Amino acid sequence: MDITLLPHWRRNIYLFLTSQLLSGITSMVVQYAIIWYLTKQTGSATVLSLATLLGMLPMALLSPFIGPFVDRWNKKGLLIIPDVIAAIFAIILSVVGTLQSHFPLWLIFVSLLVRAIAQTFQMPTIQSILPTMVPANELTRINGQLGMVQSANFIISPALGAFLFVIIPINLLILVDVLGAVIAISLLSLVIIPEHPVIDEPVHVLADARFGLTKLRSSQGLWAITLIGAAFTFMFMPAASLYPLMTMRYFQGTVGQAGLIEVIYSVGMLVGGAIIGLFGKWPDRMKPIFWATIAMGLTFGASGFLPGNQLGFWWFVGLNVLAGIVTPFYSTLLMAMIQQSFPANQLGRVLGVLNSLTSLAGPAGLIFAGPLADAIGVEKLFIIGGIGSLLCGLTMWLIPSARRYDQQLQTR
Repeated sequence: MDITLLPHWRRNIYLFLTSQLLSGITSMVVQYAIIWYLTKQTGSATVLSLATLLGMLPMALLSPFIGPFVDRWNKKGLLIIPDVIAAIFAIILSVVGTLQSHFPLWLIFVSLLVRAIAQTFQMPTIQSILPTMVPANELTRINGQLGMVQSANFIISPALGAFLFVIIPINLLILVDVLGAVIAISLLSLVIIPEHPVIDEPVHVLADARFGLTKLRSSQGLWAITLIGAAFTFMFMPAASLYPLMTMRYFQGTVGQAGLIEVIYSVGMLVGGAIIGLFGKWPDRMKPIFWATIAMGLTFGASGFLPGNQLGFWWFVGLNVLAGIVTPFYSTLLMAMIQQSFPANQLGRVLGVLNSLTSLAGPAGLIFAGPLADAIGVEKLFIIGGIGSLLCGLTMWLIPSARRYDQQLQTR
């Protein structure tokens, strides 16, 4: 990128990160409130798994087809319009919840699905515009700072959400999402997002998805990492979706303690993101990615062996601090490598396919997660997820093209 085209890039990118922080907090407060509402009303692992499944399906099914539009359409519009649509559905859900004593379960599921579709457009857009907004040698560090922003969202939102959940009726709390849309649109209107020349040929959705898949498979090491990441999601996501039940049913905790776990995990992520943001120039990023995968497997699996009481809960808190610290070393460093692997005008299509492959594994695991947790206990899923994560980390290290991918990338 020719940074002279955007001389005030630091002010611009930090304004963008601020918009993501403030709008993300309001959106996630509502997301947590909905999940806690379902947990408190139903206490069912199957219901929570279905809610999480609806939240993941759009990313898995639509990402390959959204990528071509991300490469062609106005990036700022792709960030603003989904926020407006999500806010409209929040108003509808709030009105129905005010007129009735309980929210219809089907309407909650529809609302979660719409929010997920909005995020499916926004996530690859954010991922694809970052390389156009910062110099190449600052990309890893800025990705680390974006990870810090996302971690701050996870820190503030559960605590604020748990507090508001107790003092504000859920039908009014949902309207916080509307406030988030107003904040996001106002701040994004001030952000300069460089636009690449629009690709002239018409969109051919299947051809463009095939193009993204071909580009991804042409990189042998990255293709192996992608498949291992999909397997990791398949093993990890079913139990991760049941964190509220782990706290409130297995450890016999409260909504406040469920919020505390989310905060603690996110504080760890913030620390990990800060380390990457300050010292994020490793000669070989695959090494911290490998050790992060191993550490996540150990902490996740160990959680399933804890006693189901308050003492076990506080050990669970400690394990989640460690898990949170290592998580950005997997997600943030991997995303920086992907962004540096392809030209900016191809990145949307590649990320669409990649996000779909990794996300599709989550719903596949969630189909069995709820009934399995109801049958054998939610803590057993943590043990299964931990073992699966360890196996994924070892596999990644045993495949030479995956282990050496970043060395070859930085050489190029």
